[in-house]
Amino acid sequence: MAEELTLYQCPNCNGPLHFDAKAQKLKCDNCGSTYTTEQIDEYYRPEEDDEIAQEAVTIPVWDEGEKNMLQAFDCPACGAQLITDITTGATACPYCGNNAVVPSQFSDSYRPDYIIPFQLEKKDAIAKLQEFYKTMPYLPDAFTDENHIEEIKGVYVPFWLYDSSAKGHIRAHCTRTHSHVEGDYQVTTTTHYLVVRDGRLRFEKVPADASSHMPDDFMDSIEPYDFSKLVPFEMGYLPGYLADRYDVSHEEDESRVNLRMKNTMEDQLRSTIIGYTGVLTEDEHVDLLPGNVHYAFLPVWMLSTKYKDKNYLFAMNGQTGKMIGDTLPKDGMKMAKQFLLILLIGLAISAAILFTLYMKGGN
Repeated sequence: MAEELTLYQCPNCNGPLHFDAKAQKLKCDNCGSTYTTEQIDEYYRPEEDDEIAQEAVTIPVWDEGEKNMLQAFDCPACGAQLITDITTGATACPYCGNNAVVPSQFSDSYRPDYIIPFQLEKKDAIAKLQEFYKTMPYLPDAFTDENHIEEIKGVYVPFWLYDSSAKGHIRAHCTRTHSHVEGDYQVTTTTHYLVVRDGRLRFEKVPADASSHMPDDFMDSIEPYDFSKLVPFEMGYLPGYLADRYDVSHEEDESRVNLRMKNTMEDQLRSTIIGYTGVLTEDEHVDLLPGNVHYAFLPVWMLSTKYKDKNYLFAMNGQTGKMIGDTLPKDGMKMAKQFLLILLIGLAISAAILFTLYMKGGN
């Protein structure tokens, strides 16, 4: 039976390894040695006859459902107990800093087909968030606190990628109007048309996040990903980041993805009906043909922070840098000062204009 918990340590000095997004290799935090993911996966690949090195203990909490269960591991490096939820596949020991992977979370149907490795580092995410903050002139000063920014975590989020074909049809009653003058009258002519459009679209790798922990609207908003950068999954990409296996099946996500493809097909058909004054859709339907479904890990930088007892969440695409966040709070004092400054400037300009007019009148 395979080992339940694997610490990724440097073969040279046993220091903690992490995947370096810039070098696209695993790097030792101590000696700086670098390794390819293939080298490390080969080094840590368990033999079939290996003994169980660590066994996970499932700990029930308030609800007995699987999504609300916890599991515990003893860190092989320092002996500390690591508590994670039941879907966690990659984490780090908070005491010794070693990065750990739970191989059993990626076996059989839980093993992703593909992964997009992180392309942007933590410092890139911090810089992007600071830039985002600067666009908010009324943001409370507490939101720019470095302690909050340093809490950014890199997460490999599980996604389903759907292939499909769509066949669409639309029939519309369209009109064109033309006006001209005849003598004392303005004449308007309306011409009526029956417009029919049929089309097909091929969809490849339409994404839907497969984690109940991640807000769907955030994951949709940080798209798109460049899927030409997908590579076959290897656990060597995980050290240094968090990762969860899916807990939302591709069947559960299918209706959301189908709606997305249906809307895209309809938009494409409608976009071809141009040059008319009025368009009234009389009939419209889309048929979807199912295709392959792929399981992939996609990189996301996440920050969750609290201000005045309210949580705020930010997410950044770990490949492209596209960022989304909750609506931010505003500092009432800053707004009042800004309003007062604008008012004073306006009064000063008005006074200058009145003075100039007075002087001209006196002359």
